[in-house]
Amino acid sequence: MRVLVIGSGGREHALCRSLAADPQVTELHCAPGNAGIAQVATLHAVTPTDPAAVAALALELGAGLVVVGPEAPLVAGVADAVREAGVPCFGPSARAAMLEGSKAFAKDVMTAAGVPTARSRTCVTPEEAAAALDAFGAPYVVKDDGLAAGKGVVVTEDRDEALRHAAACERVVIEEFLDGPEVSLFALCDGSTAVPLQPAQDHKRAYDGDAGPNTGGMGAYTPLTWAPEGLTEQVMSETVIPTVTELARRGTPYTGVLYVGLALTAKGPKVIEFNARFGDPETQVVLDRLATPLAGLLLACAEGTLTGFGPIAYRDGAAVTVVVAAENYPDDPVKGDVIEGLAEAEEVEGAYVLHAGTASDGDRIVSSGGRVLSVVGTGPDVAAARDAAYEAVGRIRLRGSHHRTDIAHQAL
Repeated sequence: MRVLVIGSGGREHALCRSLAADPQVTELHCAPGNAGIAQVATLHAVTPTDPAAVAALALELGAGLVVVGPEAPLVAGVADAVREAGVPCFGPSARAAMLEGSKAFAKDVMTAAGVPTARSRTCVTPEEAAAALDAFGAPYVVKDDGLAAGKGVVVTEDRDEALRHAAACERVVIEEFLDGPEVSLFALCDGSTAVPLQPAQDHKRAYDGDAGPNTGGMGAYTPLTWAPEGLTEQVMSETVIPTVTELARRGTPYTGVLYVGLALTAKGPKVIEFNARFGDPETQVVLDRLATPLAGLLLACAEGTLTGFGPIAYRDGAAVTVVVAAENYPDDPVKGDVIEGLAEAEEVEGAYVLHAGTASDGDRIVSSGGRVLSVVGTGPDVAAARDAAYEAVGRIRLRGSHHRTDIAHQAL
């Protein structure tokens, strides 16, 4: 099978790494990719949000499967164009991807499907926003209705800060704060049914102790040994299957991965958000533990044959990933700095480096984005995996970079 992956981040490097290890994959391509992905796939200079260009590339390559990584190409209709060209595609249609493209649409679907989630209001004027903030009280949760690369959510005790964020967005969803540990669950969907992958936990805030602004994610780990027994089964029955069923009822079958961001509240798991793609950096650890070959699993989703696929298997042990971010991330990250120590990091037993915001500059690797690297550590348990990840991070040199030092610490 020839596989084409769309995207250029750490999530796409994790996908490409797993696909390259699948004996069913005979050729692996990525557009546009990054310096790390270039080591395992052939790169193509195609704009990932251009549906016609992606579909044309898939046909030119004779791809047997296209995997769309980021949310922006999905909302732009890339999966629709690829399927219309007759190529199997793992990724929801533009209409289905509005689960992430519009927080208001996602809330409407959840309400119709009876999915447990926070009470919310959609606001377009300052007066509506102020009334919603007063109705729900602090901590205030204000979400940009559209795509914001994981950085469109403000959670604050400061009412003025909440109002400023609302004013900066065209439309916002304001909702009650859900108290409890957060969990990410990926469900692979084929339009009519779904199967779960192993849950993970992300760390969204920029700095240690969950301080600082929200980011796209600064680290993650799996498994969650502290999670309630039966959590995955409960979320599948109360959230995923009802959502997939509701979208199918609306004539919008969901094909791809449904990311469910959860808060484990005193009243049970409730949905914080849906995403229409694999989460980053949770993908880096979840795919590390996945023993089932990835290509066949994603193809079964694309072709609507997930029911007969069989059980999904995992490797024993744990995985932890730590994100190395550029100076000034998430505000205005500095780009173009040389990254050193990558080979030394790879020498750490149980560790490896996935590239996110990187590019080649001659024989040098330089930073080209806010989240530059995802350093993955593995081991028999979370403590060992964490030690491996941080030992590898310590060998990497990038001027002005920063990373959290407490990823997975609470799990210990």
